[in-house]
Amino acid sequence: MRRAVVIGGGISGLATAALLAREGASVTLVEARDDLGGRAGSWESGGFRFDTGPSWYLMPEVFDHFFRLLGTSSAEQLDLVRLDPAYRVYFEDDHDPFDLPAEGARDALVALDPDAEQRLDRYLASAADTYDLATSTFLYSTYESLRPLLTPRTLRGLPTLTRLLAEPLDRRIRRHSREPRVQQVLGYPAVFLGTSPAKAPGMYHLMSHLDIGQGVLYPRGGFAAVIEAIARVARAEGVDIRTGCRARRIAVDGGAATGVDVELSDGTREHLPADVVVSTADLHVTEQQLLDPEHRTRSDRWWEGRDPGPGAVLALLGVRGELPQLAHHTLLFTKEWEEGFDAIYGRGRRGEGKRIPDPASLYVCKPSATDRVAPDGHENLFVLIPVPADTSIGAGGVDGAGDERVERAADAAIDQIAAWCDIPDLRERIVVRRTIGPADFESDFGAWRGGALGPAHTLRQSAFLRGANTSSKVDGLLYAGATTIPGIGLPMCLISAELVVKRLRGDVSAGPLAEPL
Repeated sequence: MRRAVVIGGGISGLATAALLAREGASVTLVEARDDLGGRAGSWESGGFRFDTGPSWYLMPEVFDHFFRLLGTSSAEQLDLVRLDPAYRVYFEDDHDPFDLPAEGARDALVALDPDAEQRLDRYLASAADTYDLATSTFLYSTYESLRPLLTPRTLRGLPTLTRLLAEPLDRRIRRHSREPRVQQVLGYPAVFLGTSPAKAPGMYHLMSHLDIGQGVLYPRGGFAAVIEAIARVARAEGVDIRTGCRARRIAVDGGAATGVDVELSDGTREHLPADVVVSTADLHVTEQQLLDPEHRTRSDRWWEGRDPGPGAVLALLGVRGELPQLAHHTLLFTKEWEEGFDAIYGRGRRGEGKRIPDPASLYVCKPSATDRVAPDGHENLFVLIPVPADTSIGAGGVDGAGDERVERAADAAIDQIAAWCDIPDLRERIVVRRTIGPADFESDFGAWRGGALGPAHTLRQSAFLRGANTSSKVDGLLYAGATTIPGIGLPMCLISAELVVKRLRGDVSAGPLAEPL
């Protein structure tokens, strides 16, 4: 490998480019937009700075490992602070919110259901053990060979693993607590996986180890600071990062990738030759737009059978005055939240009856609780309203100029936060407002069907069933990012970059790459 072209300047593209350059390749990264970050972007207005995508810093050891592979560390590159509380929850019709503290998180959870103490301890112990198994074995596997996965530990635990895959997450939770509030606290991480507790395999109870076992961190400067750090180490490795440079076609000759045809912002075209091409664009975009038909691996019928995960309406709000009612992370859970999941994902195999839930279970981020991202005397709010992955819901806009369904969903969320969190004048205090809808996710990031996160982590779309990170028809064409293994989320995207290196090395081991001394 002498020359590599990486398509996409999100976290997976930047990480892949940095690691390939570390391997000795001459790497060019092309990003269609003028800014890096992809979904992990930012927007500024009126003295407010908003992250427009990811806002939870979880699995810190994955970030630590990635930076160490490049001869540095998270401590050198980021200013991380531990959030206390990790998050706050408002339950519908329950006046007193629940805080998950940075210390004593287990005790706080048990206090919601004291009679289930022993069962909850078993649940959390199993979550920690499963998480350790996943990060030491499954997440860092390319699945090119299954033999490295058959360790004594996995073979001993095969009956348990089989049960965890066959049993839905919500059923596993109900076996450990009958308290609805506990069930919601343990079940909400399924949303991070782009699915619902009823559709996620029970193995994903490991997610509860992240917030309850490890705690929640925040990088000062927001997630734009994470992108800046990875771009910085990529440039230090010699990566040529080109923004305003859109990939138009992956060139193939003799069954092998030979480069990428790009279009610059002034409309001129250029061919970038390569021995290896890595696309971190949405896999649907890569196959349907960048490859000629004869080089595509997946048919239209295959795509029709996939679950795109949820869509989202985002509301970026600059608010006058303080909002002590909200923590850095605040969750609002409806009583009938299963009906909310049915609204987002629909009922039955074909997902009939999808609609925007009302009321919805909401997520609110107030980074101004921790960081200087708002003018003095103001707060910065990022509100996520889960909706179906449906571009017909529309696009957002500034100051209410978005499509009707998007703005209506944002209005309903603002009123819901005001009522549930006792902020009666919230709407009148908003001085900056921007909305983002599913159509924006499609137009800005090429998100398949306007999904906000990536394909859902259902059983059929997890692990090796998610799809290989290399083309079966084009030699030298590989994939990274949320639409391939291991999956959704910033840590998964970092691991996907490492899996590209493992593929090119012919490394079929199940664990992470060895770190330099």
